[in-house]
Amino acid sequence: MGDFRPAYIEAFENGALADKREQSFKILKSCILCPRKCKVDRLSGETGVCKTGERAWVSSYSPHYGEEAPLVGSHGSGTIFITHCNLMCIFCQNYDISHESAGRPVSHAELGAMMLDLQRQGCHNINFVSPSHVVPQILAALETAIPEGLKVPLVYNCGGYENVSTLKLLDGIVDIYMPDFKFWHSDLGQKTCDAPDYPEKAKAAVMEMHRQVGDLLIDDEGIARRGLLIRHLVLPGPIAGTAEIMRFLAQEISKETYINIMGQYRPLGRADKVAEIAGYPSKTDIQEARDAAKEEGLTRLDLPRRVFRIF
Repeated sequence: MGDFRPAYIEAFENGALADKREQSFKILKSCILCPRKCKVDRLSGETGVCKTGERAWVSSYSPHYGEEAPLVGSHGSGTIFITHCNLMCIFCQNYDISHESAGRPVSHAELGAMMLDLQRQGCHNINFVSPSHVVPQILAALETAIPEGLKVPLVYNCGGYENVSTLKLLDGIVDIYMPDFKFWHSDLGQKTCDAPDYPEKAKAAVMEMHRQVGDLLIDDEGIARRGLLIRHLVLPGPIAGTAEIMRFLAQEISKETYINIMGQYRPLGRADKVAEIAGYPSKTDIQEARDAAKEEGLTRLDLPRRVFRIF
C-alpha cells in the first residue's frame, strides 16, 4: 500500500466534498445529525444535547501514543479531542471534555491547521475523537487543509451512537472508522446515556461503516490505512453483553474485524449513580471478554501493551 491516497482527496478533486459539506450544514438548521434529533438551529446559536452551535469546539490536539497499535506506529496518532458529545455517558473517561466543556470554539481554518500541524509532526493519521456532532465542521476544515497538502488517513473515533444518514455523508471521506460498541442491552443504554436505542443505532452504524471501508487494512510497516476498527470497553461483570456483541460482529460484520477489548474502565464521572457500573472490572471479566471474541472466531485483537516514549 505504498501508493496509499486518502479517500478525501478524490472527493475534494471531484467536488463531492463540497457537496457533502453543503448538505451537512443544511442539516444544522434543524439538527438531526445524530439519533438525538434535537432539531435546534445550530447556525443561529441554538444548542441541543451536544452543547455545540455553528463552530466545533476543541479540547486539545497532539500526537497520541496510547491508541491502538496500527494507529500509533512510531510517530503517534494525531488526535484532535472534540469538546462535548452526543452520547454523554455518565461514566465517560473524558468527563471534563464531554460533560464539563473543557475546550474552546475554533474556526474551520483553525481546525484544518491543527490537522496539518499533526501531519507535520509525523503522525500517521488524523484521529477525531467524539466527532459525531461536528461532521459539517470537519468537512469544511478538510476543504482548507487539503490544498495545503493534507494526505494522511482520517480516523472517525466515535461512541457508536450514529445516524446512518450522517455516516453516508462521510462515505468517500473517512478512511478508518473506529466506533465503540459499548453495550448490547437497551436498559443499560437508558441508565447510563439516556439512550435506550443505543444498541440498535450502534448495530446499524457498524454495518454502514463496514460497508464503506471494509476490514482494517494494515500496511507492511504495521500502520492502518483503511477499514473498520471496533472498541469495546469491558464493564464490571457481564452487563455489557460482550458475548452478544462479539457474536454480532462475527456473524453480521466479519470474522476479520479488528477489535480492541479495553480493560481500563474506572467508575469516573457519575458512575456511582448506577450500581452495576460503580465498581471495576476484574481480571476475570477482561479475560472472559477476550475469550468471548475468540469463541466467535474473532482473532484480530489489539494486544494490551505498555507505552514508552523516548525523547
